[in-house]
Amino acid sequence: MKKIALVYTLFLAVLFSFEASAQKDPKAKTVLDAMSQKFQAMNGFTANFDFTFQDESGPGDRQSGEIAVKGEQYRLKLPDQEIYNDGKTVWTYIQSDNYKEVTINDADQMEGELTPSNIYRLYESGYSYKLLDEKQFQGKTAQIVELKAEKNNAPFEQVKLMIDKSTSNLLGWEMFDGQGGVFSYTFKNLKPEANLPTSYFVFDTKQYPGIEVIDLR
Repeated sequence: MKKIALVYTLFLAVLFSFEASAQKDPKAKTVLDAMSQKFQAMNGFTANFDFTFQDESGPGDRQSGEIAVKGEQYRLKLPDQEIYNDGKTVWTYIQSDNYKEVTINDADQMEGELTPSNIYRLYESGYSYKLLDEKQFQGKTAQIVELKAEKNNAPFEQVKLMIDKSTSNLLGWEMFDGQGGVFSYTFKNLKPEANLPTSYFVFDTKQYPGIEVIDLR
């Protein structure tokens, strides 16, 4: 009986190790590693982007924005808000016709959230991945890599990355929230080696007299 139990245990161990390795497609990892290394080698970049959200009711409005990234620092400009992150502090600035406010958080309070910096390293932990087919995207041949969350509490259940086959640049991505919602981002006019100073990623409240400051640090 002990021998049968041992054989069964070994069988399960082999089965689970096979499933675990199957979740980490080596071809996908090659593509992802090249993308990540390309990003890390850059001295920052700037780009324009388009953003859409679609759910069961249909596609929402397309919005456009601007982004600058340098290592862990980023600055994101959307139609109704701007987000500054210098690697230590995050400022979320919201402006309307009659009202201005900025919310301040420590950067480590944002851990677990998907950001313009960690999208390049998302695959390193918490996600399985596999290489899907290729398709034309923005006039380029893109390799599609699918990431799937390994835990139920992940911010997104599934992420698809569109990676330029010839340059390893990230062209865009889609995020699925598991409830029928799809967030789509597309980079345009990407300019590498932006060489931006740290001050570019810092929000200076002194330049906005009368602004309401909500400090959550």
